Amino acid sequence: MNKLKIAIQKSGRLNEDSLRILKDSGISVDNGIDQLKASARNFPLEVLYLRNGDIPQYLRDGVVDIAILGENILIEKGQDLPVIEKLGFSKCRVCIAVPKNAIYNSIKDLDGKKVATSYPNTVREYFDKNSVEANIHLINGSVEIAPNIGLADAIVDIVSSGSTLFKNNLKEVEEIVRSEAVLTMSPKISAESKEILDKLQFRIQSVLKARKSKYVLLNAPNERVENIIKILPGMRSPTVLPLADEGWSSIHSVINEETFWEVIDELKTNGAEGILICPIEKMVL
Repeated sequence: MNKLKIAIQKSGRLNEDSLRILKDSGISVDNGIDQLKASARNFPLEVLYLRNGDIPQYLRDGVVDIAILGENILIEKGQDLPVIEKLGFSKCRVCIAVPKNAIYNSIKDLDGKKVATSYPNTVREYFDKNSVEANIHLINGSVEIAPNIGLADAIVDIVSSGSTLFKNNLKEVEEIVRSEAVLTMSPKISAESKEILDKLQFRIQSVLKARKSKYVLLNAPNERVENIIKILPGMRSPTVLPLADEGWSSIHSVINEETFWEVIDELKTNGAEGILICPIEKMVL
């Protein structure tokens, strides 16, 4: 039987989050320590553990069918590859940072300066767009040390919390691009593998929708039910059930995580009581 080949990062946070979304999608992967390849027990999927920067070329060559990797890697090395699903985890940004004591007014301050980075294509495109001519030094590894040893005047690197910049006496001055984990696809994927991908993507979408939503149950006097229904978006419309206490109803619905507290405040203002919030494991529409 044909198997869909997926590449994920060998180690680190992106590796863990990628395996987690597969697990939440009902896919069990038998992966041992230091394994470079593993198969799923209950889905036609084969996982290849690869270096993040190598994945775009493996996709072009058709060695793997799909991959989960950082959007920043696609921008740097795989702009010809499609983003077929944004996955919402491993969020970061590609930023310019300079020493804390450096005077910085605008991107023009980097004209003629030395900039160290692991993302030369991304940096060159950004500098060209802003008419900045800088000397770009390619570094694979600990880019943040470059200003401290006199190798560069500034760096461009991925930033999550900013703690690494702080520890190395650097400050963030420009954001070039925002990134998150994405699902991408090989241009050489077969029709049979694409059918499997469609099934996998459906599962992943169900997990992502559930992660962005909460299930809400509440009680309300019947004269307030109509107003409360207008507040709740739901998947189609809220469920309304009569309570044993005459004149009261129980209302069940779904709230989006992004507007959660605003909706809760509005529900309370309109007479909702006994509000119960539950996580959603899967959400199939």
